Amino acid sequence: MTEQKGKKRNFRGMSYRVVQLANSKNRSKLHKKDQIWLKENFYKNVGWDNVINIYQKIEEFIGNYYLEELTLEELFIEADKIGNKYLTNQEINDYNQSLSKEVNEVAEEIDKQFPETEIEFIDFSQNTNIKYKSKPNQKTYRTVKI
Repeated sequence: MTEQKGKKRNFRGMSYRVVQLANSKNRSKLHKKDQIWLKENFYKNVGWDNVINIYQKIEEFIGNYYLEELTLEELFIEADKIGNKYLTNQEINDYNQSLSKEVNEVAEEIDKQFPETEIEFIDFSQNTNIKYKSKPNQKTYRTVKI
């Protein structure tokens, strides 16, 4: 008599072997220090529970790499998105309106402190009176202040 195998297990729609292969590929994308850390902390790619644990840990490391590559502006945008998850639409709208009001007030104050009395025009025509030594294919422009 043959034994019937139980229901096949899946992790995120992947079989055991597919998860193992994904772990192997993604592990090679990790920094060397993180690969060593996984080995020192006994993360193995054998056995369902171990395969799932190492998959999640590798995902965590790769997610951290994404955050390391972001600029400061992108980090603030990401933080704003995370913060907005916990606010209602009304709270977000109220905040945006108050922020807009504050920005306008600051802009008005800057205009009061630093008024621009000169108007500047930029002449993009090819016929400029001033000749500069220029390299081939280099365009020159003149600025006219009124």
